Amino acid sequence: MAISSTPTLLLLAALLLLLVSANHSLSPNDAVSELTRLRSQSPTGVIHLTDSLMKRIKSVPAPRPFSILIFFDAQQLHSKTELSLPALKTEFALLASSFLTNNPDSKINSKLFFFNIEFQESQQTFSQFGVNSLPHIRVVPPSATDLKKDSIQMDASDFSRMAESMAEFVETKTKLEVGPIHRPPVVSKKQMMFIAVILLIWSPFLIKKILTGHTLLHDKYVWMAGAIFVYFFSVGGVMHNIIRKMPMFLADKNDPGKLVFFYQGSGMQLGAEGFSIGFLYTIVGVLLAFMTHVLVRVKSRSAQMSVMAFALFVSFWAVKKVISLDNWKTGYGIHAYWPSSWM
Repeated sequence: MAISSTPTLLLLAALLLLLVSANHSLSPNDAVSELTRLRSQSPTGVIHLTDSLMKRIKSVPAPRPFSILIFFDAQQLHSKTELSLPALKTEFALLASSFLTNNPDSKINSKLFFFNIEFQESQQTFSQFGVNSLPHIRVVPPSATDLKKDSIQMDASDFSRMAESMAEFVETKTKLEVGPIHRPPVVSKKQMMFIAVILLIWSPFLIKKILTGHTLLHDKYVWMAGAIFVYFFSVGGVMHNIIRKMPMFLADKNDPGKLVFFYQGSGMQLGAEGFSIGFLYTIVGVLLAFMTHVLVRVKSRSAQMSVMAFALFVSFWAVKKVISLDNWKTGYGIHAYWPSSWM
């Protein structure tokens, strides 16, 4: 009995191995069905990727009928403002939801799936892709067999335009059209209705004040303050900081307890730099406005000369500081030009 049962046991063991391997592998159609199901469970269309799911995707024989785009994340690095991981993750979700909105046909949207993966949960997958720095986005084409060599990494410089640059990357590497990015409105419908109700309630009082000329828009000092604010906003690079979501300062890599307010290098500008330059230029602008509109009305000649000399000295100092900072950041020197006849 023992001898005759051996082939039976071997056969059962072989069948068990086949069942186990079948449970860990996916056919192309089954893979598309499972990924579509997982995507439908996500409100943004981004699937949470794990080591086990990555193994199952990799087991699908190449060429697969779909490409995958992966956003690599690390929760412990979300506090580092210079990496902007939470903002980039949100933009990645916008990219995924916009792709599904613009491509409702399952024959098209099943050709590309979006994933995010967390370092603490899936270190093995991070190692297979060779990811050692963040932010990091990779597209795995259908023909990929080696995750590190065959996948395509998105350049770090392309993160500046957020979801729009991600869409260009996807369209270039996958030949699929993402379409426009659908961003949520700044003001919701409920907020708009609340504002409309408030305006309707206050409209009679507002019309009366406008007709009698007793509004802030009729106050010249409000216009002066607004002009100074717009000037500061323009020369301080505030719009640059808002668009690129630049931090005010960074922690020194060599000394974590030290803060860096001025970054040497023309490719990056911190918020503190923009505010400093804007403050210096605003001083010059305000002094120039004071001399041309107020100082000319002063009757005392000596007072005019004294104030003008002080204003010119401060303006010269402020412009010199701006030029020195530009020389330090870019490495390009700016020198005054003197006619040869003066030398």
